Amino acid sequence: MRNPYEILGVQTNAGEADIKKSFRRLAKQYHPDRKSDDPRAKERFNEITNAYDILGDTAKRAKFDRGEIDEEGKPKHPGFEGFSQGDPRQGAKGFSGDFFSDIFGGFSARGPRQAGGFNVNDFADGGFSENARDPRQSLDIAAEATITLEDMANSGNLRVSLPMGKEIDVKIPVGIQDGQTIRLRGQGHKSPATRQAGDVLLTLRFSSHPVFKRENQDLVQQLAVPLIDAVLGGKIRVPTLTGEIEMNLPAWTNGGRVFRLRGKGLPTKTGAGDMLVTVNITFSNQDTELEAFLRKRRDFTV
Repeated sequence: MRNPYEILGVQTNAGEADIKKSFRRLAKQYHPDRKSDDPRAKERFNEITNAYDILGDTAKRAKFDRGEIDEEGKPKHPGFEGFSQGDPRQGAKGFSGDFFSDIFGGFSARGPRQAGGFNVNDFADGGFSENARDPRQSLDIAAEATITLEDMANSGNLRVSLPMGKEIDVKIPVGIQDGQTIRLRGQGHKSPATRQAGDVLLTLRFSSHPVFKRENQDLVQQLAVPLIDAVLGGKIRVPTLTGEIEMNLPAWTNGGRVFRLRGKGLPTKTGAGDMLVTVNITFSNQDTELEAFLRKRRDFTV
């Protein structure tokens, strides 16, 4: 590993402010989100982070300058006291627990995982934005997936391709709303310092359906019914998300009448929504007998 001063591009007598400034600039420049087409960006970003782990910590920097630890922060002499490679969250004895706390406005590595994380845009010019997170806890990935009504009704499972190329199966939560975001824990990028994985924040979008419209967990459809069926009644076929079913249509059904099919909507935590079927009466322009009958009927009533 190269000398951390060389990696950050600073002199050995550089002050803390200059070291922080250089780290921010380089981290922004080589952040994997910005350099997704550069296979070496992640390696370079890790190198920059590890260099700042040493130079950004006063005690570690002093030990490095005295030759007590190497470029990776490991003791150069067996039995050297005061340095441990234990839990990287345990402060001065290993990876400094507040390593990024100083430059990220008080977010300590010992604190709970923050929702959302940061991306390359958090490296604002002249400093980090107020919403920036600890880089070891900011490896979350934002992604979107489109789901169909059939996905929700049939299995509730969805195959999702993540931005890094990995595919996973996602269980669609019951009662999910269009545009709602779910958290897939441990599916994000891995921290270069702790190897802890971030999360995927997956926003689900509903695709439009050629037949049904969604009203909460109910489904609505317009059903074309021939005039003869509307007048005489009988069994008609009605499409649902799981296939066609039969519905008994009463005689003399008027156009615009709405029928409710219980439990034929989308799944809920206690069962399923309903299917609301609006009848639209259709006419055939090829039914000459019906046309002749209606003409006689009209002439008779006049």
